[in-house]
Amino acid sequence: MEKYKVNMGKEKPIDFDEIKEKAELLYSRFQEIWCPYLKQKIIFNSKGKEHLKFKEKHKARLVYDQYIRMKLLKFAPIIVQDSKTLQGINETKTFELNRSNHRNEYNLVDTTYYEFIAVIDKKVRIKIIVKQIEDKQPYFWSIIPFWKQIEPINKRKMYEGNLELD
Repeated sequence: MEKYKVNMGKEKPIDFDEIKEKAELLYSRFQEIWCPYLKQKIIFNSKGKEHLKFKEKHKARLVYDQYIRMKLLKFAPIIVQDSKTLQGINETKTFELNRSNHRNEYNLVDTTYYEFIAVIDKKVRIKIIVKQIEDKQPYFWSIIPFWKQIEPINKRKMYEGNLELD
């Protein structure tokens, strides 16, 4: 248990490099996963992989945040393929990078985030975010590892935050 006692991002877990290497290998092996709720395949592309390490461009996640997401990554395809109900949906507009003719442009596009939640072994609570830009194929975007507590009354509540960054 010593390797899990970290100062929430200030210390690197002992097995961080090993977990990161395994997670990257695992992610590269993920195929398209059929999502029964969306009735289409979800892809695991480089955008989702990068989002595990970075909150946004040039802003890395805390080491512990990366570590816990990478440890739970093995559950992502299972949750997507077993989810028959949607726990949340967020429709918004985001600036997305469009590369054409050797130029990078950011365009404002319609974006939908689908939230699928699972409790694994009655103790691990995971939220999977699937992102869809306009009518393109949806893709794995993020994995959020746990519920937070409402401090004064100690009630569980699902993490609420910015789905683009989380």
